[in-house]
Amino acid sequence: MSGRTLVRRHNAVLAVVLAIVIVFAGRLVYVQALEGPRLAEDALNSRLSHSTIQAMRGDILDANGEVLATSVQRYNVGVNQLKVREFTAEIDGEEKEGAVAAAALLAPLLDRDPAELGADMVGDSTFAYIARGLTPEEWREVQALRIPGIEPEQTSERLYPNGNTAGNVLGYVGRDNEGLAGLELSFEEQLRGVPGSSVVEIGRTGQSIPTGLRETVPAEPGDTVHTTIDRDVQFRAQQIIDETNDTFKAAWSAMVVQEISTGRVLAIADSDAVDPNDYQASPPENRGSRAVQAAYENGSTGKLPTFAAAIDTGAVTPTTTFSTPDRFTTPSGQTFSDADPHATEEMTVAGILATSSNTGTVMIGDRMSDEERYEYFRAFGMGERTGIELPGETPGILAAPEAWDGRQRYTTMFGQGLAVNLVQNTAIAAALGNDGVYHAPRLVDGTTDATGRFHAAELPEGRQVVSEETAAQMVTMMEGVVTQEGTGVLGQLDGYRLAGKTGTAQVPDENGNLTRTVANFVGVAPADDPQFAVGIVVYHPRHQVPSSIIAAPAFKDIAGYTLQHLGIPPSTTPASLFPMRAE
Repeated sequence: MSGRTLVRRHNAVLAVVLAIVIVFAGRLVYVQALEGPRLAEDALNSRLSHSTIQAMRGDILDANGEVLATSVQRYNVGVNQLKVREFTAEIDGEEKEGAVAAAALLAPLLDRDPAELGADMVGDSTFAYIARGLTPEEWREVQALRIPGIEPEQTSERLYPNGNTAGNVLGYVGRDNEGLAGLELSFEEQLRGVPGSSVVEIGRTGQSIPTGLRETVPAEPGDTVHTTIDRDVQFRAQQIIDETNDTFKAAWSAMVVQEISTGRVLAIADSDAVDPNDYQASPPENRGSRAVQAAYENGSTGKLPTFAAAIDTGAVTPTTTFSTPDRFTTPSGQTFSDADPHATEEMTVAGILATSSNTGTVMIGDRMSDEERYEYFRAFGMGERTGIELPGETPGILAAPEAWDGRQRYTTMFGQGLAVNLVQNTAIAAALGNDGVYHAPRLVDGTTDATGRFHAAELPEGRQVVSEETAAQMVTMMEGVVTQEGTGVLGQLDGYRLAGKTGTAQVPDENGNLTRTVANFVGVAPADDPQFAVGIVVYHPRHQVPSSIIAAPAFKDIAGYTLQHLGIPPSTTPASLFPMRAE
């Protein structure tokens, strides 16, 4: 081989080597200069552990700042099943390792069976739950064992320090602290807060790198909800309604106490109220508020809007007299009877209300057009939801006049052939006690956010339903109900003038027969300067006892307690009632 050939081969080899060097150098430059940052970022991301910091749910307070619902810090505990394999410990003089060793130490602290716990710790998961809801003290005991792979998840537990007091109003939360009922559901968005986040750089063993990246966005706690509920009035109302329900063996009962001048609800009491701390112990039908969700025929308490409309339109006055038999047939052939037989009496409008005469009510109602009366019913809030801040409110039932048949046009005059919920019925009495101004009942004054700023609830303006004079006359007539001559005599309270109306309606049983009743009562206190209204319903008491015996005493009891609790002084002026019979 000639020298020239060797030189050419040598040059060719050098060229190939040079080309290879250039390619590798170029690749190195590309990787370092162009791909380097991206690869470094990918490597960092692979070492980052992202976690969510749960927000603490906001408190729910009563009108005086007493805590009705709150949250406390808790820890869920998980295991990195890969890392726990490294653990060793001496157990009962014998060297154990991995899940067996960890379970033996953890089981007593977590109140779990060691074998079951050990099984939960075996696998390839980097986080598997082994315990939930540990207190901070319990978590510190677990942490002190220094078992690799045992990791906390910060969470919270919802507590209701007053047990079932206001339980049906507050509602409850689910396993993940989301509202499932009551105010917890209605104000879920405000209460739940905003979760935070945490990013930590970890090494091969799963431990955080002390000098590595660490970023935290704190969670923002939920808003505090300020309710109108007075815890003490609520507690007493529940006692009374439970006692009433038990005494008369009713299917259910409820009570509402509403501040007259504002619509603020001081208490909504349901019999057999749910304890939100253990809501699953109550049957589903007892977990809501029937005071809001159940519609019922309100019977003779439904005479109030009829009488108010008749007086306000000038159809009658409190002293207008009617010849009132115990049985009356209308020109259209519909026959109505009073609860008890009696001779025909010359009774005033005030007397007809006091004795709850159906025949007299039909005569009064017939002096107005159906359309007029219907419009007053609607103005009093019947047939539509009040907007109270609880889920599932029923609008009740109020058909338009053109849908009434020949009998229904009369029965609606005395609270049958229509239906209300208890909050609606209480608000009617409150409007009469408030100079004829209707305020929609409400449960929440406002919320306070994480910065401490208070946000007042937006409230609809009150509306004038009847004149101030009509309202005053209605309260005076209602005061006549709570006298020896009226059906509400058992609602009398020493030292205070009270005003109210009894009501009993028939309801069908499972066979459609009218063998069941609804006893109810609405009233205001004190009658000389009304401050609050009360509504009571006792649904299907076992024995058909009139509301004068069932509900009037409950009204007396809650009125007496609330008057004392609010520091309202006894009445100082005697009642000046309208005559009940023709003079």
